[in-house]
Amino acid sequence: MKKQITVLTLCAMLLALCFPAEAQQPGRVPKIGFLLASSPSTQSSSLEFFRQGLRKLGYMEGKNILFEYRYAEGKSDRFPDLAAELVRLKVDVIVVASALSASAARNATKTIP
Repeated sequence: MKKQITVLTLCAMLLALCFPAEAQQPGRVPKIGFLLASSPSTQSSSLEFFRQGLRKLGYMEGKNILFEYRYAEGKSDRFPDLAAELVRLKVDVIVVASALSASAARNATKTIP
């Protein structure tokens, strides 16, 4: 019984030592790129729900996550340029809300989800 407790304690200590080292490594803050069809004023409530969900998971905008917003303002011909801009900014993921914006993002990059 003592041997099992000792083994479990050692395993717990090893796990505890692994996780802080990973969290303390200086790294880049993840960026989420938004490629949206309309203007900021029409998207604000939807985006706020998204931000609230991330806050519940421990992500705070400007601290451990960054957002890049690009709005086509009703002009779908702007999608390719806006998608290319998000790719140049090296976002980690592109969030889209329409088939046209998804197509533009897909054409702009094959590596960013």
